[in-house]
Amino acid sequence: MATGLPREQAMEEASGEFAFIDWLRRNTPPHPSVSLGPGDDAAALRLSAHSECLVTTDMLLDGVCFRLEEVGPRQVGRKAMAVNMSDIAAMAGRPVAAFVSVALPRSGGKALAPELYLGFRDVTDDFGTAIAGGDTNSWDGPLAISVTLLGEATGNGPVHRSGAKPGDWILVTGELGGSIAGKHLTFTPRVREALHLHSVADLHAMIDVSDGLSADLNHICVESGCGAVLHSESIPISKAANGMNDQKSPLEHALTDGEDFELVFASPPDHARALIEKQPIPGITLVHRGEFVDRGLWLATAGRRVPLLPRGYTHELC
Repeated sequence: MATGLPREQAMEEASGEFAFIDWLRRNTPPHPSVSLGPGDDAAALRLSAHSECLVTTDMLLDGVCFRLEEVGPRQVGRKAMAVNMSDIAAMAGRPVAAFVSVALPRSGGKALAPELYLGFRDVTDDFGTAIAGGDTNSWDGPLAISVTLLGEATGNGPVHRSGAKPGDWILVTGELGGSIAGKHLTFTPRVREALHLHSVADLHAMIDVSDGLSADLNHICVESGCGAVLHSESIPISKAANGMNDQKSPLEHALTDGEDFELVFASPPDHARALIEKQPIPGITLVHRGEFVDRGLWLATAGRRVPLLPRGYTHELC
């Protein structure tokens, strides 16, 4: 990407993953076909006057996002596809076509490829999504996978991170925390749930929990120019988080663990109350988890608010 800025200035301005994303956003020029660029769960392309294409991409690396020797190539392929599906779900879109590029290790790579493909298909077949192309290469390093997924916005349009308003209620599609115990590999992207919610309620903003609830909720706040209060007693804590044997409490795990891939969304109170009353999605119990406010990120316990740090997973850049 040509930005016109010297390399030294670029590196000074971007000292971490999110700082680098901010730098990209500041230095990426607008384009008439791009209605929503970097910074949300997926980009939105205006391919015609009446259609938007959602585009998302994720790269997964052995030793960072998974350990191949522990989980095997089929589980790795499944996860690589599912994390991209989750981004399309966060926009309340329909996944249409995937393009997959893999860098296979020279040693043993030939045996990995078919199992990776079966893992991709475990997800794409479930959602009627095509694997439309990609690229395969080999090198002396570990396995690397890059998936680019194209999705289609519904008639209600994509749900952005930037639409939350003070007074909106916070709802979550499932339990949080402890995903390292297995959920990060086996989760089912909330595509169907997002589409159904979008059809029956007004969704002002939404995001998938990939970095951690507090961190991802803060992304909505930053993009929407508001704050949020979470009610500690209503945070949906998973059995896995309750069973973690470390120095963090179950609540801390629910607030800061990444890769739950549940959806957190903002809905106006009347629509949120109707969702909670009707519970329209089998297997999911929607509960009022908090609300958006003018500013700040807070955790409320027994009516007392304390500041909540937006902690979660981040890729550090050196």
